[in-house]
Amino acid sequence: MGIQAKFTAGDLFPSFTWPSAAGGQVTPAETEGWRLIVIYRGKHCPLCKQYLATLEGLKDDFLAAGISVWALSADPVERAQEDAMAHSWTFPLLAGLGEEQMRQLGLYMSSPRSPNETDRNFAEPAIFVINPQGRVQIVDLSNAPFVRPDLKALLGGLRYIMANDYPVRGTAD
Repeated sequence: MGIQAKFTAGDLFPSFTWPSAAGGQVTPAETEGWRLIVIYRGKHCPLCKQYLATLEGLKDDFLAAGISVWALSADPVERAQEDAMAHSWTFPLLAGLGEEQMRQLGLYMSSPRSPNETDRNFAEPAIFVINPQGRVQIVDLSNAPFVRPDLKALLGGLRYIMANDYPVRGTAD
């Protein structure tokens, strides 16, 4: 049985920098306030497009709650730009998630099933919620495209956490 290291809730989110489809570079760990990073498989994934469409529909609600949002994949920035334009996504779309970064975040990684999918290994879906102290408040990892948190429920939970100074959970040994 192989055991993969998981990212520990309550740890500081690493100071990774990724290119944005809109131009420039983004370092989520250096952004203030609450932050949501949605890891998606890439341009080749139709389920990701549905999920990101839901994120687009809730983006203003997240922002109104004081939560910055990004979506991130292993795709090169050009593919992210194509996706952002094709689907009119207005949230920041980040690209270039590297394999070593995937490992450090404890993400499940997959290889393409054919060259038609993509030309590189990619991360399976995940969610990271970073609190104002830079610590991961919530982490959700999936090993397949079929399981992802309900974003509306997540938003409600984050509102509760923020209003009640709810602690990071899942930290007991």
